Formats: sequence, C-alpha cells, structure tokens
Amino acid sequence: MKNRIRAMVLLLAAAILPAAVWVPGAHAVGPPSGATWDDYDRPAEYEVKVEKDRSITVRDGTVLTADIYRPAARGRFPVLLTQTPYNKNGTLGQANEYFVRRGYVHVVVDVRGTGGSQGSWEAFGESEQQDGYDLVKWVAEQPWSDGNVGLWGASYMAINQIFTAARHPPGLKAIFPIVPMADSYRDIMMSGGQANTGFIPLWMGLVTSGGLMPPTYTLEDPVRGSTSLAGHAGSTLNFPVHTVSSILTGGDKAFDGPFYRLRSPVEAADRVKVPAFITGGLHDIFQRGEPLLYEHLKERVNAKLLMGNWTHGDFGSGLPADGVPTLDRIALRWFDHYLKGMDTKVEDIPDVTQYVLGKGHFEVQPDWPHPGIEPERFYLGEDRSLKPERPSSEGKDSMPQIPVNGVCSGSTNQWTAGLVQAIPCTKDNRLTEKTEITYTTPVLKEDLKFSGPIAAKIYASTTAREAVLSVRITDVAPDGTSTELTAGWLAASFRETDESKSRTIQGENLQPWHPFTRESVKNVTPGEIMPLDVEIFPTNAVIKQGHRLRVAIGPSDFPHAVSPLPQLADQTGGVLTLHHGPSHPSRVVLPVTSP
Repeated sequence: MKNRIRAMVLLLAAAILPAAVWVPGAHAVGPPSGATWDDYDRPAEYEVKVEKDRSITVRDGTVLTADIYRPAARGRFPVLLTQTPYNKNGTLGQANEYFVRRGYVHVVVDVRGTGGSQGSWEAFGESEQQDGYDLVKWVAEQPWSDGNVGLWGASYMAINQIFTAARHPPGLKAIFPIVPMADSYRDIMMSGGQANTGFIPLWMGLVTSGGLMPPTYTLEDPVRGSTSLAGHAGSTLNFPVHTVSSILTGGDKAFDGPFYRLRSPVEAADRVKVPAFITGGLHDIFQRGEPLLYEHLKERVNAKLLMGNWTHGDFGSGLPADGVPTLDRIALRWFDHYLKGMDTKVEDIPDVTQYVLGKGHFEVQPDWPHPGIEPERFYLGEDRSLKPERPSSEGKDSMPQIPVNGVCSGSTNQWTAGLVQAIPCTKDNRLTEKTEITYTTPVLKEDLKFSGPIAAKIYASTTAREAVLSVRITDVAPDGTSTELTAGWLAASFRETDESKSRTIQGENLQPWHPFTRESVKNVTPGEIMPLDVEIFPTNAVIKQGHRLRVAIGPSDFPHAVSPLPQLADQTGGVLTLHHGPSHPSRVVLPVTSP
C-alpha cells in the first residue's frame, strides 16, 4: 500500500471552540431532494504531544500497547481510537495528527498478538472483539478524555470498528470505517468458492511482518520485548498458516460456517447503535460488502455511504472532487457533531454518494440500492452477440478450462489492492479476453446507466467433474479498449442458491446468495447442462453512447482466485461449454437506472 494511506489510522464550551469554516461545494451534486455536499474545516489549534507504548490491561490479563497522541494543552478532549494489526510504529499504524491538532486525542493500539501487545493473534476472533470494548472503556476513563469516543481507521482498522460498536462500550458515540468488509467468507477469504490467492498473501504478510518487528520498548525492557516477540513468532504464523492450508486442501475453512460468521461484520451490524459513515471503493476488494454494511446499518442508525473510484490501496485519492471533501474533513465534520456536540449539519450530508464509472464524476443518490432500478436482461446469442431480445436459436461456445486465465486484467489490479495499476493490461482486458468467450452488444445508441448488484445466469456444461465461471462486465470504447467495470465468480459445485437470502427485484434475482457450505455442495456430472447463478459485484456506471457492453466469461481468474486442490484436480483438463438459446437463456441482468 502507498504512503498516502498512512492515516489509517466532556463537551468543550462553545466560547473556546474555534469557528468552523463552511465552504459550499462549487460543483456539489445532489438528488432531487436537494441534498448536497459542503466542505467543512477548522483551523489547527494545538501542537501534538506523544506518549509511546502505554500499557493497557484487558479483562483476561493480556497487556496491549498503545501510542497516545494528545493536544499539547491542559484539559479533556474527545478520543479517536484505532486498533491496528500492522504495528503502530509502521506506516499503516500511525495516528492522524490532523485530528489531534483540532482538539482530539488519537489512541493507536496494537491488537493482541501484534506489534508491542501480548497475546496470540487470531484475526477478528472473540478475544480481539472483547478487547475493543475494553479499549473504548479505558480511553473514556482517562484523565485526558472527556468521555466521548469515536472509532477511526481503514481496512482491518475499519472492520474491527463494527465489532467494537456492536458490543456497546460506554462512551462510544460514532464510527468512521474506511474500506471495511462485510462478509469474511465472500468478501476476502473466498471468491465464488475459490481461495482468494490475490489478496490473502499480501494481507497475511503485512500482519506477519509487523508482528515480527521487535517492539520499540525492547531496549528499555528487553525481557518484556523478547517475551512479546517470541509469542508473536508463533501466533502470527500459526493462524494464517493453519487457515490458508485448510482452505487450499479443501478443509473446513474452504466452506462457510461459524468461523467466518464470527468474523463477518454484517453479522454484527444489526447490533450497532451509533452513527456510522462507510467509505468504500468501486474497485476495492470489499466492493461487494461496503454497500451491504450500509444497507444493514441505515435501518437502525444514521448511516452514510461514499463509494469512490478507488482500489483498497488508494482510497480517498482525488478528493476533493465534485463538491465531495477530503476524507479527513468529512470525518472531522462527523466527529465534531457526535463527539464535540457542534452543529456541523451532518443531517445534510447525502445518504449515498457514488462515483460514476464511465462519466468520471461523483453523484449523490437517494439510497442504495438505487430505488429507481429496473432489471434489464441481456442475452448471450449466436455470433457472440449480446442483446435484450431472447435468442431464437440454440447455440453453444466452448473453451478449455485453463486454471491461470486472467493473469493481467482489471481484476488483477483490484485484488492486489492497486499495486499493479501501472501495468497497461490491467486497464484494458483485451489480452485476458483472448482466452475467454466474449459477448458484445452493438454500438449503443444512447447511454446505458446501471447502479447496484448484477447477476448472470449461465447455462454451462463441462467434460470434467468441476468447472469455474469468471464473468466480467466491461465497457468497450470505440477504439476497442475493454475496461473492466466489475466481475463475479462461481465454482459449479457451489451452484445451490438460497432464494430466501437472495435479492429479487421485480421477479428477477439480481443478487443470488449461495450457502457455500459443505452440505450445499452439488456434484458436477460431465456433460450435464447446469444453470449457474453468478453474483457479480455491485457497481455504478454509465456505458456511453457509441460504446458497447461486453460480457466476458472465462474458466478462472488467476491470480485472484484459485480452487482448493481437490476442486482444482477435478476441473483441470476439462472443456467448458456455454449454452444459449430458447431452452437455455443464458443472460446477465443489469440494474438499469435513468441516465
């Protein structure tokens, strides 16, 4: 990840608070309701005082270590808490002094088993979730705290905000999760029943490397430092090695179940009782989960959703734009209202703001999913056509089941958190499409706008005992450039769908939900034509007049996703056939809205 994400990171009397500055957005965008973005800031008022390696003992006796960044002034201040697994002394664990200079204490804590903290690391496990409650309670009771606490941070430090808030610690008033996941099985560890080999090694490597760095207090207290480091050496390797090996060998972790439900914020979101501002990205690894979290939270608390043109590694880049302020300023407005009691008019912040792929700007929307969507079908047809009309003749197209298809595509960039975005083929899928089957519309006579979840129902057969579908939605420009907008994946053996948990709009399943349990596995019989409902991650895009819509279907999406070894052995060497026509109406369904 890049340096620009280093910030992952009692009411004062009105007479002594600096005046807030309101700057109406010159190009603010809004829905018919008139809600628009306004800029908000206050001048820096304080210097920063830092206390390193403060020990905090949680309920089971484990000692966690925190760095405390305070305004260099007497008095009590509201507190922002960040819980990091990436070592608070590293680039990804540093405090955000922007807030401290404006009258907040920022406490950054190494989660148990990482950095300078004792214990064993188990990502988002029960003990770590309990720690969140204890930490909020502790910071709220300190002499430099006024008792009002907010949670701030990105990625892992965003995910644990949901778990902490769901436990209702005293003093917690608001949260600001940036690029959080919702479902640990479907959003990060597995993709359509395949192991997420694109991101898991990067993530586990970050935690492991941070955990194996000697704590900064080692020179002053070598016994404590050596003890922590020795403990980390075992736990930071044991948890990821055990988890990944279970996935790759087809063990219990290859299937959804209690392990993943415990670690899924969407399972805890219904218990959150404080306001939440969710920031996500249309190319983020958690692209699927961020709007789902918002959807759960908005029913119970004041929740907002901002989706930018971002990967996991460059969230917030390009702001301010189209009236949308920088993330720091948005968060300041949020926390000033809920922690300091200032009238920052957070009720005027639009509920949903999304970047529009293909148009290049942000727009405010009334809700997510967009209430005005109409399901529109595009059928696969002969001559690789893609049309709204149901085809009149039967046809089929075949391809070899290559397990390393998709080596350089938009997906590659997304699932490596933007690390390879400088490579041209991550912005143009034509190279990847050489080993895929593509279906393309005629040149569009008018703009095609869609917003929300997408589904593909593909009728397929294979000569093998397993098959994988990778389905990409791309925008084909007049010069032939094929830009990936979003994608979805499914292993055929996981084709069972739970209709009660799927999203149906006007009778069309726009977001199929697959159990992915061991019990839900269905055998694949060579030659049998199977209906495969593929969940394609939600997006917000316009394919402009003069462009074309394309659906590209491949047999894999490497390096992002690789089947567990038993499935990989079953699918390798097979031939995958896509069927289309009156008897097998293969199609994609887009959530179309008015341009």
